[in-house]
Amino acid sequence: MDTNKSSYEKWTKNALIQRIQDLEADLLRAGQNPLETTPEITQPATLKSATITPDGTTTPSKKKKGDRKIDPSKYSTRFVAFKLAYLGKNYGGFEYADHANLPSIEEELWKAFTKACLIFPENPDQVNWDAWEYSKCGRTDRGVSAFGQVITVRVRSNRPLSKPQESTSNTAKEAGEDVAAQTEPADQAFDDFTDELSYCRMLNKLLPADIRMLAWCPSTPPGFSARHDCRERQYRYFFTQPAFAPLPKSLESPATRFTTQVKGGWLDIDAMRIAAKKFEGTHDFRNFCKVDPAKPNIKFERTIIECDIVEVNDAETALPFLGRDEFRPASISGVGPDQKLPKVYYLHVRGTAFLWHQIRCMVAVLFLVGQGLQKPSVIDELLDTEAEPSRPNYSLADETPLVLWDCVFPREGHPENALHWVYVGEDNPFNQHGATGLVTQMWESWRERKMDELLASQLLNLVASQADISLRKDKKAAPYSAATIRVFEGGNKERLVGRYQPLMARPRLLTPEEVFDREAKRKNFANVREMRESLAKRPRREQEKLPAEAGVQEEEEGVE
Repeated sequence: MDTNKSSYEKWTKNALIQRIQDLEADLLRAGQNPLETTPEITQPATLKSATITPDGTTTPSKKKKGDRKIDPSKYSTRFVAFKLAYLGKNYGGFEYADHANLPSIEEELWKAFTKACLIFPENPDQVNWDAWEYSKCGRTDRGVSAFGQVITVRVRSNRPLSKPQESTSNTAKEAGEDVAAQTEPADQAFDDFTDELSYCRMLNKLLPADIRMLAWCPSTPPGFSARHDCRERQYRYFFTQPAFAPLPKSLESPATRFTTQVKGGWLDIDAMRIAAKKFEGTHDFRNFCKVDPAKPNIKFERTIIECDIVEVNDAETALPFLGRDEFRPASISGVGPDQKLPKVYYLHVRGTAFLWHQIRCMVAVLFLVGQGLQKPSVIDELLDTEAEPSRPNYSLADETPLVLWDCVFPREGHPENALHWVYVGEDNPFNQHGATGLVTQMWESWRERKMDELLASQLLNLVASQADISLRKDKKAAPYSAATIRVFEGGNKERLVGRYQPLMARPRLLTPEEVFDREAKRKNFANVREMRESLAKRPRREQEKLPAEAGVQEEEEGVE
């Protein structure tokens, strides 16, 4: 490894740890204590490839079979689009960041692609996709999952290389080119499934269990961009009904009954659906996003194709105690006396592009409507940016229930950029249902979590049913719960807010122009206009590397 050319800031966490361990081992072999501060040591070149024998001498280490490298000049390449899914709870987002505390999805993809020798970077420890025609459809934020993410990469192929003609070879040599490095495939019969590498299967063997390759496109159009050729992105935000544990009627404080007519913990799905429909169409969503100071040229107008609340069928986990009258709401549609509870719903959103945290902002306000704390008309008020140019100060909805559900191609007017997916199992059915098939892998992951859910639900129902709270053996026990409003924000528990303050009565955040102007002055520009002029002079490729616009730049959460 050439440390002179290394940029440790861009190395993966695992690569940095391995590098530290290698250096510590070198110090030990040289008789130094790595935990002590020592002057710089000139390391013998033999130490890296030597082992210590019992008598203290060194012998060259045998080269491991796994260390043998593939000669990329002997292989052709092909441009491929991949569809993948991941559970984002344990990751710091999709996009790789140098100083992130959690691993990113891109980092895990990079390690899998390099270890499978599908790409051949000069430094495998440094995440840099620039040389591989890489693009991504969505840049999901920390904790956000995706079941239909799309990326493109130029990868190694089994298709034979064409033999260059002698004249072509001589011309290339005169120009100083490496003829062997030409990667155009030979023009001969080649089957994309019998002869080609099994890309998804290879990658799924190397990726973590919560990241899975679902499909690939053998006929990816040249110049296709997963980001710019996407016509529509679909998100789903999941939640339960009730949203959090309701109190028995006998313990509810009379002081909170005047704040909302919806029983604490429950959601008015009909009111949420009325409010969600107001998002449809083209609107200025500046009051439903987080403003990125580094994006002064952003436009806040977005088009929502569809927005609705949908019930998930056959997803109930029975908690019988919720069926007792003391826990049920007085009157909420969809909660019948014989229905299993809790129910599961999701906010379904289809749009062309989204702003940073846009969906989580939308969901946060919808939850306030569902709890009876706001009327559906609050959506109209916040979309009227002439009357309300700055966002009220409200909390984002939790990130974990949000899923980038699907990405639809091609964009309008470019039918040539359609993608024809081949899903795992369509090539060989045992890749889906075999002993190591995708369904088998996902079943293992599902069952582990299902057992956690099953045991937790059984315990919850047991605990909720054991005690007779009417006994009140503690004579000092309060007659009612504290007079505080409990607000649901998408997480695993409610937040106590005391007396609820309506959205339109809350303090306002800075307007986007104020945010941009403050950022411009922080960067020593006179104003935001000067900063915009400076950004306009940058090459387009450099501008695209700037932080994502909104949870997606064309998307959400990081964007989204």
